[in-house]
Amino acid sequence: MVEQVAQMVVHGEAWTMKDLFVLPNEYVYWSIQIVLYPYMTGLVAGAFVLSSLYHVFGVEKLKEIARFALVFSFALLPTAMMPLMLHLQQPLRGIHVMMTPHFTSAISAFGIVFMTYACIVGAEIWFVYRKFIVESIERLGSKAKRSAIESLLLPIYKLISLGARDISPEAIHADHKATKILAGIGIPVACFLHGYAGFIFGSVKANALWMTPLMPVIFIMSAVVSGIALCIISYAIFMELRKWAARRGKNWLLPDALVHGEMTVSEKQLREVQEHEVTMTSKYLLMFMVLAITLELLDIIFRGYTAVKSWDILRDVIYEHDFVKIFVLQYGIGNALPFLMLLIPGITTRRACLACIFVLFGVLMMRWNVVIGGQAFSLTFKGFMHYTLPIIPHDIETFKEGLGGCLLVGSAPFVIFYFINMIFPAFYSEEEEAH
Repeated sequence: MVEQVAQMVVHGEAWTMKDLFVLPNEYVYWSIQIVLYPYMTGLVAGAFVLSSLYHVFGVEKLKEIARFALVFSFALLPTAMMPLMLHLQQPLRGIHVMMTPHFTSAISAFGIVFMTYACIVGAEIWFVYRKFIVESIERLGSKAKRSAIESLLLPIYKLISLGARDISPEAIHADHKATKILAGIGIPVACFLHGYAGFIFGSVKANALWMTPLMPVIFIMSAVVSGIALCIISYAIFMELRKWAARRGKNWLLPDALVHGEMTVSEKQLREVQEHEVTMTSKYLLMFMVLAITLELLDIIFRGYTAVKSWDILRDVIYEHDFVKIFVLQYGIGNALPFLMLLIPGITTRRACLACIFVLFGVLMMRWNVVIGGQAFSLTFKGFMHYTLPIIPHDIETFKEGLGGCLLVGSAPFVIFYFINMIFPAFYSEEEEAH
């Protein structure tokens, strides 16, 4: 136990700088990985909400990007736990919360909600792609000579089909109905999944910056904003790659083994679909941004109006110590600038993607200001601590809690998406009946 405590002191001491009067045992223990933890879970929830706008609310204009958002949300799901696994000193013990579940622990409850949400997303993908799976089995099974990827995909499709081979109109209609029900259930579960992160911070009574009932709601709204923004950027990038491949007569992001007959799409058609989906999704992003910005500003105004005992130190943190991070980087570059870019009429794909980059940066700064800013002031209320992100790793800890760990977590969803897309093509389209 003594060794673990000593290890934690070194763990925080590597990137903590102290200013004025700070207790000797105080460090910034929750570093960049804990910043990325709510950030990644927010991306998962936001992407799922975007897909649900079509499946639940029937927004036909988002039909194409909804399928992509659903698959991308499933690819983001495993990365939600990566920051915690990298941050923990004993990550192998994390499975204990699933083996001994109880709702008196917020961490244990999160494990249960996380697995429930994963099952919902997996089941929804199964119903959405069930017809495609059955048709792929029939098509690949009828081939006398199969390529290596076809030989690999055939047993995979047979396994995940679960023996359900009925693709009659009645069965397809039942699939659509099940998809809508699962998406409807998944929305509150996804919100609770990310609201839990805000609940963890908002329930810490010992920290004046975190202790607010608005924290879970703020986290949920910013999660939806960040998830939609990431889907817009990713969708636009992949569509650009598809247009590049279309000029060369290839099926980008859709292996030949998965092609149903003639599915060649012209570059002009891809451009029209891209502009339409990005433009429509940007409107919903703007709507959720209004709600997120309003809640964040309401929280600051409420704190200043009530002016509780801890307001003196919070005022120093918000208006002096972290003024640039909060009002310039988060609210200025991350909120006000993209809001104006999306509000100006005649939105284009490039402008929407640039605005979404600023949005993702703003949400990341919000997470940074909550996690790092909440640890910035000492319990003495007379000193401050500064966090320095390790750039060049000197050991495994500075790699995990530094730039290397950030890049590892940030790139993982795209690697996972590449392999999932081989089985469930996010850009595969077919004529479907209305839900």
